[in-house]
Amino acid sequence: MKRLLDWAGYVGIAALVAWALLTWTRSPLLSGPRGMWLAWGLLVAGVVLVLTYVGTHLDDFRATLGGRTARYGLNTAVMVLLLLGIIGLVEAVSYRHNARIDLTENRRHSLSPQTIQLLQNLKTDVGAVAFFRSDQPGKRVAEDLLKQYARYSKGRFTWKVVDPDREPGLARRYAVESYGTVVLETKDRSEKVLDAEEEKLTNGLVKLTREGKRVVYVVQGHGEHEVANTDRPGFSEAKTAMERANYDVKPLVLAREGKIPDDAAVVIVAGPRTELLQPEVDALDGYIGRGGKLLVMVDPTILGGSQSEGLKRFAAKYGLDLGDNLVIELNPIGRLFGIGPEVPIIQQYEAHPITRDMSGISTLFPLTRTVAPARTPPTGVSAQPLARTSPESWGETDRAGLQTGQVKPDPQDPKGPLSVAAVATKDKARIVVYGTSNIAANQFLNLQGNRDFFLNTVSWLAEQEDQISIRPKDTRQTPVFLTSQQAQVVFLVPVVLLPGLVLAGGIATFVRRRAAN
Repeated sequence: MKRLLDWAGYVGIAALVAWALLTWTRSPLLSGPRGMWLAWGLLVAGVVLVLTYVGTHLDDFRATLGGRTARYGLNTAVMVLLLLGIIGLVEAVSYRHNARIDLTENRRHSLSPQTIQLLQNLKTDVGAVAFFRSDQPGKRVAEDLLKQYARYSKGRFTWKVVDPDREPGLARRYAVESYGTVVLETKDRSEKVLDAEEEKLTNGLVKLTREGKRVVYVVQGHGEHEVANTDRPGFSEAKTAMERANYDVKPLVLAREGKIPDDAAVVIVAGPRTELLQPEVDALDGYIGRGGKLLVMVDPTILGGSQSEGLKRFAAKYGLDLGDNLVIELNPIGRLFGIGPEVPIIQQYEAHPITRDMSGISTLFPLTRTVAPARTPPTGVSAQPLARTSPESWGETDRAGLQTGQVKPDPQDPKGPLSVAAVATKDKARIVVYGTSNIAANQFLNLQGNRDFFLNTVSWLAEQEDQISIRPKDTRQTPVFLTSQQAQVVFLVPVVLLPGLVLAGGIATFVRRRAAN
């Protein structure tokens, strides 16, 4: 009987240890009603068995605790318990009152300002169900991301993680076919996200909470970038980016239609290589007259293009001057990117909703002309620049020099900083003009901040300034370069100096004790 009671004590301790480990690690075994019963069963069984063991060995404990060694051991145990209690108290307080500090270079572990703004402005409750195996890589990263979403949502965003192997019925209900899928849902709508990444989650949240899609028309028929073209000069990447941001993108052959459709939220003229016909220009004018939103990308003609005067006169009507030049920039940063002087690197932005979050982000404007507000804008028109080049740039006006590759700043060339994108408003109408269409071409859209700049422009034109255009946050390698002297210090301090101090302290203590004896 006594042996059974001894084993009861061991089993009780094992049960309590198992309960503590499962609770501390938040094991999936404790999820659901069965998990709750398992947790309470381990706790109650462990306490009862340990108390039974203690009750049957009270005399042994009294005899043992009477000794000097036991008193020292008891004091040590009390100190350990006090330390564990302090740690538990700190853990409990930090669970309810905690703060995060992201020290990574591009804050890749923090939500972007656009996502935070969207979460803080949620008007309806959103639930997220993430389908991950308990041992699946990426599960903890997804949980951390969803926690951040809930933190900024003011209680509007809730989430849970489900193992589809343990709850196959729920997986079938949401038609989940792959691990790592996150389902976002409101009371009457749902949106499926295949990867738990901020960009995809936030765009899914936008689609879920937006009422309907806004239509973006891209004018075709004059050699513009084609929305279906997947080659380097195509516009398919821009189309996909806009669709992910919940826009419906359609081509528009304006010469055939004769007018801008009534459902157009934004119209894009993406680098025509031939002149627009006058009826087409009149259709754009009529669209602006009724409060339309227009993005015009006009490539430089100094390189030999034929379109110019029609769109130049059109832009001038709304207070924007298109320069007859090609912007050249001899910026040493360009050589680091491996690009030529005909691709200015933009790092200077004017204050505007389009550029609100562009600080510290570079954009590339390949083969661009200048676009600047007119000195005297027409009555009722307000115009301002959006992006400027560096002081090392100039607007090359010598066509012969460009053809031979021999360019230099001449007295008649405009000197940097130069505006290469500008915006104009007239009543409810909004117009943005770029000096190049290549910024949104497949070849350049996903370089640096080009996609952000383009999507922010579309969102502002569509009067959806809280729309999202988030670049994936890449891990940046930041190597540490040391001089030979610094390398010697780094080696000597931890390898020689600190162990030497410990050894010297030990020798001194040993000698002092020998002398005392």
